Amino acid sequence: MADEAKPISPLKNLLAGGFGGMCLVFVGHPLDTVKVRLQTQLPSLPGQPPMYSGTFDCFRKTLVREGITGLYRGMAAPIIGVTPMFAVCFFGFGLGKKLQQKCPEDVLSYPQIFAAGMLSGVFTTGIMTPGERIKCLLQIQASSGETKYTGALDCAKKLYQESGIRGIYKGTVLTLMRDVPASGMYFMTYEWLKNIFTPEGKSVSELSVPRILVAGGIAGIFNWAVAIPPDVLKSRFQTGGELCCL
Repeated sequence: MADEAKPISPLKNLLAGGFGGMCLVFVGHPLDTVKVRLQTQLPSLPGQPPMYSGTFDCFRKTLVREGITGLYRGMAAPIIGVTPMFAVCFFGFGLGKKLQQKCPEDVLSYPQIFAAGMLSGVFTTGIMTPGERIKCLLQIQASSGETKYTGALDCAKKLYQESGIRGIYKGTVLTLMRDVPASGMYFMTYEWLKNIFTPEGKSVSELSVPRILVAGGIAGIFNWAVAIPPDVLKSRFQTGGELCCL
């Protein structure tokens, strides 16, 4: 009889997810900085060119004016929050699946997986909102010509002093509007692609690492296709001067 696979402990899952999340932030943060700056740049005056004409122009100007560190502004907040965020994300997804299963062996339909993923998005919003608020403010302050915050902790402290907890959680509803459907789309697409990539007669658990990576990458594209419109609204709202905490 073949040896049964031993379940991985929750602690190992948490550590692996946290390390993977930190790698994700380190690799993706420069692109995220470019995204936020493009999303929040003010409309140009008639006859004047915009500050950034596109992605590559923003990337180039940031490097020239601020160096490589300019692309990593605001990274402390997502680095600090990524491990608990991943833990809460998969806890919410697991709970969402469990609530829909009559017994652990039940196979969920794709709409049910989507619903479980949406619950995951609800759970992560409590961590994502303050992290996104601080990250976005730090990412745009250099391009705006004003250096108000020296770092993530200084930003959080000043936001709290100025507006209380509402200032830190500004943009909660827009974060929900982004993460709830986007998380549902990610998990549903990921599970769907894993099933498609599994050879006939094989189990999903036997899927090779390259195929899992491709499934995750494509699922991420679907995730952002859903997330980008509310993400633009969220970035602009969270970096706006007036306090209107939704």
